[in-house]
Amino acid sequence: MARIPIEMPKLGYDMETGTIAAWVKDVGDTVARGDVLAEIETEKSTVEMEALAGGTLVEQTLAPGQEVPVGSIIGYLEDGQ
Repeated sequence: MARIPIEMPKLGYDMETGTIAAWVKDVGDTVARGDVLAEIETEKSTVEMEALAGGTLVEQTLAPGQEVPVGSIIGYLEDGQ
């Protein structure tokens, strides 16, 4: 089984950091590509972050309210293969 890192996305041209407003999926949940994983706050808005791959959410490395740079790992999926 491969662990797939979930990174803080760049949701705007000038976005340098993002904050997890809330996790929509919990550890242990099955995730399909395109499912909403979390809500991300930027300086301008709150945006739903979709999964870029499918699998099982096995780790959330950040709790809601934590701000991190774009590209930081915020969790992991396991692809089940």
